[in-house]
Order: sequence, then C-alpha cells, then structure tokens
Amino acid sequence: MGADRDFEELIAEGAGVPVDGWDFSWLAGRATEERPPWGYARLVGARMATVAAALDIDTGGGEVLAETPTPPPLLVATEAWPPNVEVARRTLRRVGATVVRVAETPPLPFRDGSFDLVTSRHPVDTWWDEIARVLRPGGSYLSQQIGAGTVRELSEAILGPLPRPASRHPEQAVAAARAAGLEVVDLRTATLRTVFHDIAAVVYFLRKVIWTVPGFTVDRYRDELRRLHDRIRAEGPFVAHAQRFLIDARHP
Repeated sequence: MGADRDFEELIAEGAGVPVDGWDFSWLAGRATEERPPWGYARLVGARMATVAAALDIDTGGGEVLAETPTPPPLLVATEAWPPNVEVARRTLRRVGATVVRVAETPPLPFRDGSFDLVTSRHPVDTWWDEIARVLRPGGSYLSQQIGAGTVRELSEAILGPLPRPASRHPEQAVAAARAAGLEVVDLRTATLRTVFHDIAAVVYFLRKVIWTVPGFTVDRYRDELRRLHDRIRAEGPFVAHAQRFLIDARHP
C-alpha cells in the first residue's frame, strides 16, 4: 500500500502543477538538463543590442526574451497558445515588447521587410518563407531548435519502440532556409543529458512538452507511468538525451 500511495501522490503532484509559460523552475531538484554550449540567451541579447527592430516568434511566456539587456527600439513577440499570451505580456513589459497573438498557421501579421532580426527558441514549426519575407535585406534569423529524436528514451518508455524520426534534422532546416532565399552562416548541434529523479517530474514534463508523447494524459498512460515509476525506484534516475541545434541565417 505504501508504494501505491507514493506513486499516486507523485502522479497527482505532477498533474496538478500549472504548465503555462515556458519556465521549468518547478523541476528544480527533480530533473536536470544540460544547457547547450553556445548560450542562446546571451547570443540573442548581443544581437538585439545591434538592431532597430526585432521579432521573437513562439515566445512562450517570454522568459528568454525578457533577459535581453538592451532591447531594440521596436521589439515584437508572437505566441499562438492562448494561456501563454497573457503570461508573455506580463513578463515582457520590462523590455517594452509588444506581444501579438497569432494563428498556428502562416502568414505572420507583419509587412514585408519589417525586422532586422527574427529570433525563435524551440519553435513549433519554422515558417521559412515568412521569416524571409519579414526580414529586411541584411537581416538575420537566429534560432535554437529541437533536434530529431529529442528525449527519445522517454518517448519510448511510454510508447514503446519508435521509428527513426522523419523531421527536425538540422540538414532539413538548412535546406529549407536556403529554399526560402536565406544564407545559413552558422549551424551547431548538441546532445544534452536529461535526468528525471521521480515520476512527478516525468508527468510535468510530458504535460508541458507535448510533442514528447502526443495526446498524453495521466489516465491514458497510467500503466506505463507505473512501470517507469517502479524502474526509477529500483534503478535510480531515468536518463534521456535532448537534441538541440542552433541555426543562424541571413537575408542577402
């Protein structure tokens, strides 16, 4: 009974935490993920200080953009998920950014050549033609993206063996950028160790990072969660590996 109660309490805890925004601080002490070596927020901050107009796509709750030390005179952020829009508006007041709610499909609601810089951290999809359209000549797109097969070990622990991922490969992003008329000036990749110390952290992560197990709910995957809980209790923390890549493209 004690083990069952422990499982149910952890499941309830992970299921009850709000997942609005893109802040993972609740996982402190419960899960860890290595950071990419290039320091995305620092790169964005340095680039923002050199431009007059910038756009951040899929800003989430605005947490990363809010770290910009010297925001440009015109700073706009877009977000499609309604719960995040108000979070982002509150978070980004400090840097004077305007947050625009957008649809989940193109086009972007901006005129051609509106921005010197477009950024995006972990975009759901990259609308390369739209990015090229809203960039001014000489402008750039800087993005940290989720790579193919990210935390695949966790996906397979819930779903079973999966085929090789067909999308999110860095070379596909390079080809798409070039097809849109952009020049790729930098591409970097990283594999990052990700550790989950209890099943509550797993549940929270799967609710927040929804592409890991599409359609995830606790009730639907309770048996799989129990097996993973038992594995963590018997063997120690569950280890997966996140995939990231940085792409920097320029409008000729």
